[in-house]
Amino acid sequence: MSDPIRVFIADDHLIVRKGLRLILETAEDMTVVGEAADGAEAVRLASVLQPDVVLMDLRMPGMDGLTAIERLQATHPHIAVVILTTYNEDELMVRGLQAEARGYLLKDTDRETLLHTIRAAARGEMLLKPEIVAKVLARTAAPASTLAPDLELTDREREVLEAVVRGERSKEIATRLHITERTVKAHLTSIYNKLGVDSRAAAVTEALRRGWLR
Repeated sequence: MSDPIRVFIADDHLIVRKGLRLILETAEDMTVVGEAADGAEAVRLASVLQPDVVLMDLRMPGMDGLTAIERLQATHPHIAVVILTTYNEDELMVRGLQAEARGYLLKDTDRETLLHTIRAAARGEMLLKPEIVAKVLARTAAPASTLAPDLELTDREREVLEAVVRGERSKEIATRLHITERTVKAHLTSIYNKLGVDSRAAAVTEALRRGWLR
């Protein structure tokens, strides 16, 4: 049996932290390793506790969640961050993804979506709800005429990248597209090279910014 996913909760409301802890403790493959009430405390404790995933609120006193995400990415890029916020604001979504958060959820999300997003983040994948993707696309899509034709994704690369957005693993992508895992990894490498990135999360963020995802 694999080790449980170590989750850290950062939110300035005690009742929210306790509620999230109760939900996460019902999942056999997760354990809550710590909590923080502001961004600075989140960065300090996460650095010590080394969780797999941090659930990060955006609006907190002192250091806000976005700044905390940027600090963690700079010092501990292996720690995945999932934004969990009350605010359904397009600008926050874009900034959070640009900071390489691996998910963006509202606090009224259902339990299964929350757990599924955490699991995807722990695997190093990004998982966004379709409505979030639509909002980000509307906010960030660049006009097609501004994109260099020789750098556009092929149809297959686009299929692979869209699967990554849904949180599918390489094996799942290979099965659905009837190709080998090695071919999936080759497509991902090509996508990374075209976008100038080195991770799935960064690839999705940059592709959204350029308008390369439907």
